[in-house]
Amino acid sequence: MFATLSWRAPTWCAYELQNAGINIMSLETILLWAAIGLIAGWLASAVVGGGYGVVGDIVVGVVGAFIGGFIFRVFHIASPLAGIAGTIFVAFIGAIVLLLVLRLIHRAAGSH
Repeated sequence: MFATLSWRAPTWCAYELQNAGINIMSLETILLWAAIGLIAGWLASAVVGGGYGVVGDIVVGVVGAFIGGFIFRVFHIASPLAGIAGTIFVAFIGAIVLLLVLRLIHRAAGSH
């Protein structure tokens, strides 16, 4: 009596999606982001002081990568290093900025 509609997820593989111009994030990419974030966040925590643990350092490093990329782009600064080392350096600078801003916010909130 009633027509039933069934839907199936497409069975395209990642290679076909990339060839179609659709960018996907692989597990390798996610792990690379986490590793770079961990290294940059840990280094920034060592320089600035304090720390947020492994997960916190990853988050600080990944957010720092966006902040560092923005800062370097706005001021037309090129990373002095190439490849992964340059990516970690930019993320490290951004993570330092993030930690300093978080410290200022924490001090301002604690002074009231």
